[in-house]
Amino acid sequence: MSLLGKVAYITGGTKGIGYGIAESLLEQGMKVAISGRSPKSVEEALKSFNNDAVLGLVSDVSKLEDEVKAVEAILKKWGRLDVVMANAGVGHFAPIDQITEGDWHQMIDTNLNGVFHTLKASVEALKESEGYYMTLASLAGTNFFATAAGYNATKFGVVGFTQAAMLDLRKYNIKVTTIMPGSVATHFNDHVPSDQDAWKIQPEDIGQLVVDLLRMHPRTLPSKIEVRPTRPDLK
Repeated sequence: MSLLGKVAYITGGTKGIGYGIAESLLEQGMKVAISGRSPKSVEEALKSFNNDAVLGLVSDVSKLEDEVKAVEAILKKWGRLDVVMANAGVGHFAPIDQITEGDWHQMIDTNLNGVFHTLKASVEALKESEGYYMTLASLAGTNFFATAAGYNATKFGVVGFTQAAMLDLRKYNIKVTTIMPGSVATHFNDHVPSDQDAWKIQPEDIGQLVVDLLRMHPRTLPSKIEVRPTRPDLK
């Protein structure tokens, strides 16, 4: 299945997993819109891509109106939207008796409300294209651990939301998948990737996975995918 000329929107696409997915889709000849919360991060990403097939958008996924404007900008520029990856996310980790109200609500607003806002803004365009909606969840969406009550709550929610949305939308020939990675070498939670992260999943690995999903025959839908490092003992 050729992806040439198709249009994708990736939230949180200025670095890390979102950036890696964008690179992989561009290699397939797709047009890619990326969003970030700050104009500076979007500008820096655009300079790094240096590709006319990339559209940079400033959007806070916690605000539905931002996502509506982002999708409108994509449709105005390219006239269609085929693939949406709800990737934007944040993480704050602390014991439940120490986590702040602000950190809790930021995770709910970004990780959970964000995937809803992104889908709500794009679903009619995806009906038109019979497209693909994906969310970036986490193994923390099925495995709980100490200090992660807030993060677990959002990622468990993302998994449940995505699977229920899949059941609602497949009658429109819209495919819906959630990807649940383990440790990935990204800037998540202020981490700076280095050679010590070589054992982890790399952003381009997730990008390859997304391409494989898009190329899969329409009759088959991997609706929930867990992916983890092969050798975590090497860390």
